[in-house]
Amino acid sequence: MTPSSTPSAVAALLFATLAWGSLFLVGKPLVAQLDPAWFTLLRYVLATSVLALLVQLLGDRPWAKLRRHALRHSLVGLGGYGLFSVLVFHGLRLSQPSHGSVLMATMPFTTLALRWLLDGQRPPLRALLGAALALSGVALVAHLLGAPGELDGRMLLGDALTLAGTLGWVLYTRGMARVPDHSPLEYSALTAIAALPWLALGTLGATALGWVAAPSPAVLQSVWPPLVYIALVPTVAAVLAFNAGVKRLGAPMGTLFLNMVPVSVLAMRALLGTLPQPQELLGAALVGAGLALSVWTPAPRPQPAPRCPA
Repeated sequence: MTPSSTPSAVAALLFATLAWGSLFLVGKPLVAQLDPAWFTLLRYVLATSVLALLVQLLGDRPWAKLRRHALRHSLVGLGGYGLFSVLVFHGLRLSQPSHGSVLMATMPFTTLALRWLLDGQRPPLRALLGAALALSGVALVAHLLGAPGELDGRMLLGDALTLAGTLGWVLYTRGMARVPDHSPLEYSALTAIAALPWLALGTLGATALGWVAAPSPAVLQSVWPPLVYIALVPTVAAVLAFNAGVKRLGAPMGTLFLNMVPVSVLAMRALLGTLPQPQELLGAALVGAGLALSVWTPAPRPQPAPRCPA
């Protein structure tokens, strides 16, 4: 399930960002009825059931790999699935989606910085320029998509929670390089399986302490259709596609494609009848240019033929 070429990896990452754009559109009304902790738990109960079946059928000795990496998979799974989802959707409750879009777009810079700090791999200038260009396009699109409003303490708290949540996904993405024997399916499924019991314990414990409100049966019945869509498409299919693209192109390149999430929201709004403004198209073009600059690899210079000795 790893793409065999760069174009197929790019297509997988673009599909993932398109699916995650729909996640924000479909998920925001849900977290008005469900606490983000319960939204995350129910989402991953459904998604993990599908992933467990897929890895059983298509994986290469997945349960031995899970036993060998149980602690690592639990931690990165909690970061990527639990911390990211709970904090980002709490942030969206308190702040504007436009703020969340820009904060999501800081992940390429976070990934490059961690790679430089922890691995000693200094990012090339082309990667930094591409990330900065894409971020400027995201900021333009997000500003136009968001509703005007003054920044207050509630919004600042929401933005801080979203930013903290993005760190969980960055660490999850970096974790794939630590298990090179895992396919994208195995990494996606085994980290979800390892993290799910801890997500359940945390949610049930927070509910028992009164920190989180449990959903009523009527709410659960009303949210099942969109929740099933979120579990199958923006969770299972998108995570598999994203991890497949990262497996081929690496974490810094994979996270750069997250700049396409607000652009995909723009495209879906256009399909629903809200045509984009010229400034929005300019922002989308800047994102595309930034991605192209980062993905493009200069052709190696031809080496001169060795001279024959006289």
